[in-house]
Amino acid sequence: MARTRKPRSPIHLRAARLLDVDTGELIESGELLISGDRIVEVGPATVPAEAEVIDLGDLTLLPGLMDMELNLLLGGPDHASPLNAVQDDPAVRTLRAVFNARRTLRAGFTTVRNLGLFVQTGGLMLDVALQKAIDLGWIDGPRVVPAGHAIAPTGGHLDPTMFQAFAPHIMPLTVEEGIANGVAEVRKAVRYQIKHGARVIKVCASNGVMSHTGPAGAQQYSNEELAAIADEAHRAGIKVAAHCMGDDAIRNAIEAGIDCIEHGSLATDDTLELMVERGTFLVATTYLTDGMDTSHAAPELQAKAADVFPRSRVTISKAIELGVRIACGTDAPAIPHGRNAKELIALVDRGMTPLQAIRAATTVAAELIDVDDRGRLQAGLLADVIAVPGDPLSDITTTERVRFVMKGGHVHRHDAA
Repeated sequence: MARTRKPRSPIHLRAARLLDVDTGELIESGELLISGDRIVEVGPATVPAEAEVIDLGDLTLLPGLMDMELNLLLGGPDHASPLNAVQDDPAVRTLRAVFNARRTLRAGFTTVRNLGLFVQTGGLMLDVALQKAIDLGWIDGPRVVPAGHAIAPTGGHLDPTMFQAFAPHIMPLTVEEGIANGVAEVRKAVRYQIKHGARVIKVCASNGVMSHTGPAGAQQYSNEELAAIADEAHRAGIKVAAHCMGDDAIRNAIEAGIDCIEHGSLATDDTLELMVERGTFLVATTYLTDGMDTSHAAPELQAKAADVFPRSRVTISKAIELGVRIACGTDAPAIPHGRNAKELIALVDRGMTPLQAIRAATTVAAELIDVDDRGRLQAGLLADVIAVPGDPLSDITTTERVRFVMKGGHVHRHDAA
């Protein structure tokens, strides 16, 4: 006999303050009426008698934050071995993601883009499986926008055999696993990711700081290959995010139709102005230039980091000044999972106001992933709500001290309780 679930009672969520991210106003007091997975009313005039009251006291309500670049399948516990790429099988890697997903959610990040597997899976889409498990309520985690496998050329920055400079024929990878060369192969790789659940495509357009195969920022895919990747994704209604650091590579990615540049470390003013003109998003991942531990990297990679990271910080400040659309992204585990709010602090350090940084992790991120059901505390939107102490508009570091997390009307963290 089928079981019937008792409907959840409405929730009357109360706190000292609530942030309207559109106006930048802190509203006192902060009250939300929530039914099911949605916000029914802000500052409700009447509350149903059966409503459950959650009184958070002297906290500030914010929309759930969003991280637009991370990889939940990497990092987290027991990740010290440099041979992790061949020591974790797909099952272990997925279980690793379960831990990382819960930690990320408890940090107040209720939506993330998982930007690209780069590991041997036999073509299995581990981040899509993670997304399904979270959506079904089997495990706790943020809403996941999965990319499937990152699309990269042989020896490219996201070819996992490159990082450890493996000998030939160690850990062979297929087109389905994202290693694709030439227009025909990149089209096939994109089609495969979309067929099996990718909701964004990640492409490796340039070298990175940790690349063994050339200078930081050197373009890796040809312009024709980049255009083919963008064309395949766009015809399916899906955006493309490009790991891209060098100025020429960034400009060519924009001209090819890439929607979002990840890092953008060495962009010139002219290229940043082109991003403003075209409406290209930038996910700056700028905290990693402060907090990424490169001490175990090869000396030549440490030297690249010492050269690129200071220049990158200047670039991001200029991008903020020029008005590039910047969405919050951490590149975790380049910084540890659960410390995602460090990116907001770094964006303020680069020149954003605290309100702009919060918008980067809410309204701008929502625009990037083409959703209008989150990113604000408004009637009709998803009840993705977090609470922090104090005033985040005067002290952005309060976003590191999350005390309450609700996703879709379900409470996942309530420290006072």
